[in-house]
Formats: sequence, structure tokens, C-alpha cells
Amino acid sequence: MGTAIDLDAVRAQGVAALEAAQSLDELNQAKAEVFGKKSALSGLQRELGALDGLEQDARRELGQRVNALREALAAAESERRRILTEERDRVVLAAERIDVTLPARVPTRGSLHPVVETMEAMVDALIGLGYEVVGGPEVESDWFNFDALNMPPNHPARSLWDTIYVHDLLAPSSAGGLGPGGGTRPPADGEQTATLLRTHTSPVQARTMLQRPAPVFVAVPGRTFRSDTPDATHLPVFHQIEGLAVAEGLSFADLRGTLAAFCRALLGPDTTIRLRPSYFPFTEPSAEVDAWYVPPGGEGRWIELLGCGMVNPNVFRAVGYDPEQVRGFAFGIGVERMAMLRHGIGDLRLFIENDLRFLSAF
Repeated sequence: MGTAIDLDAVRAQGVAALEAAQSLDELNQAKAEVFGKKSALSGLQRELGALDGLEQDARRELGQRVNALREALAAAESERRRILTEERDRVVLAAERIDVTLPARVPTRGSLHPVVETMEAMVDALIGLGYEVVGGPEVESDWFNFDALNMPPNHPARSLWDTIYVHDLLAPSSAGGLGPGGGTRPPADGEQTATLLRTHTSPVQARTMLQRPAPVFVAVPGRTFRSDTPDATHLPVFHQIEGLAVAEGLSFADLRGTLAAFCRALLGPDTTIRLRPSYFPFTEPSAEVDAWYVPPGGEGRWIELLGCGMVNPNVFRAVGYDPEQVRGFAFGIGVERMAMLRHGIGDLRLFIENDLRFLSAF
């Protein structure tokens, strides 16, 4: 009877210790106290082995009761662990719960660079006027960049101060004349000649007219290169769009009407332009085009936009056109200059600094 009382007491104490645990860590500690080597249950098992005075049946019965006690305590520990695990999971899930009713995080949308946006707008305007977009190489022969455009060998634009030469051929060229410059015909494939980073998109005019007969209506967007130091109004790498129209019966009036429509498409329907006499080797007569510009909150003023003119007959002769049969006009405009007007930007260097604070405004 004394042993039975001991078993009941051990069971009650063990169950109480296990149920008193309020966390899994406390339960692990209580389990060590109930089942460890120094626990009352282990003491009973040691005492059972030392009982020599009991009969075999009595010892067997007592051993079964001790085993039953161990199983009961193990079941109590397992049940308590289940309860504490569910409680822990409930707390964790509540803490990490995601509210799916909240609006999703929308990633910041990118946008076109203001120069790219302006170039696309300019191309769209010329396509609307019936022009076809064409392109050409950025590393160009001096014949296409200068000779075909009626620039003689001593023209200031050939100077290294303006032009970046890739291969400066100073010996007499097989294409004629002294290089750089002076050629009388396009260089043949593989023929050695001076090469340079094109200073304007006008070389594509000559390339286009060599490839197809009139009529020709093309727009040439692209990068150009000059030996300039970056400042508020100059960049060594910038973008231009060239326009060329060649057909029978074209006149200066057609040029002015084209430019008026082009400028209104970009700067607004009320834009007024004026043409001032100027000089370009590849056009005659030539003109500078100004637009009346009213900045936000400021006073209106004339802004120089582009150069233009009727294609010089020498340019037609260089590409095999008969200037007695066709007439044409050409114009070229800096994309950055138009972007500055469209967006009210006062410094060209902002376009190349990649400052997200500036670019995010667009």
C-alpha cells in the first residue's frame, strides 16, 4: 500500500509539473525533471530493482504499475506539447499575417529620357508629313561627311577643332584630292580613306540619294559628334534630325510650309516662325529658322531652332542627280535644343548626368 501511495503521488506531481509549463522551453525543463535520472520516477524504478522480499507475482504487478505510470506521464507530456505548439503557431501566424486587403505595392514606372521622347515626337511629326525614317553609320567617310555636301578641303568644319577623326589620311587619296577631304567620288569598298565620327546626320542624305532615284522624302535621326567641351549649350555627343525632300518642282515655299507644320507639331499650334538668310555649303539659298517662344511665366522671344535651305546643285551632281530635273530642300535640327524648349530646361548637361531627380520629372 505504501508503494501505491508513492506511485499516485509521483503521478500527481509529474502531471502538475507538466501542465504548469507555459511554453515549450518550460515544458522541456519540466520533462527533464519528471523523466530525468534524478526524478521520482527514476527513483521508483531503482527501488523496484532493490525489492528482494516481494514475491515474483507482486514484483511483476508493481513493475506493470510503474510502466503504466511512465506511459501516463508521457501521454500528459505529449498532450501538453501539442497544446503549447498550437498556441505558439497561432501567435506566430497572427504576428506574420499578411493583410491581403491592402493595396499592392506598385513599382515605380520608368519613363523615356527627355531627349528620346523629343526625338520620337519629332520623328512622328515628320512621318505625319510623309517622310520615311532612314539611318546611316556613325563612323563615316570624309567623302560622305564633307565632299558630297559641297565642303571644300579647306573648309573650317574639317578642322580637328570641330571634327573627331578616326583615321586621318594625310597622303593623296585614290578617291582624288588630298585627305582628309578632296575626294571627287564615293570611296570604293575596301578603299583607304579618312574616316571620322560624323559631325552631322547630313551624310545620310548622300547615301540615300546614291541608293535610290527621286522622289526622296527622308528623315534621319541619330547621334553626332563634335570636339566640344560640355557646357550649358554644347555637348561633344548630341542628337540631330535631318530632313531631305527631293522631287520635281519643289520650292522654298514648300520648305517654309514644311517647317511651319513641323514646329507647330512640336511647340504648339500657335507657334510662329521666321526665316533669316544664312550660309551652308550644302544648301543655296540657306536660312536659319527662329520660333517665337514664350517660356512659362516669362516674356516671349525669338529662339534659333534650325538651319535649312534648298539643296545645292553641287550636292545633286555629287550623287548623280540632274539639278535641271529635280529640286530639293534640306533642314537639320538639334534634338536637345528642341527638348530644352519643350520642357523648359536651361542646361544641356542635365541630359547626360543621369540624375534620377531630374529624369523622374519626365
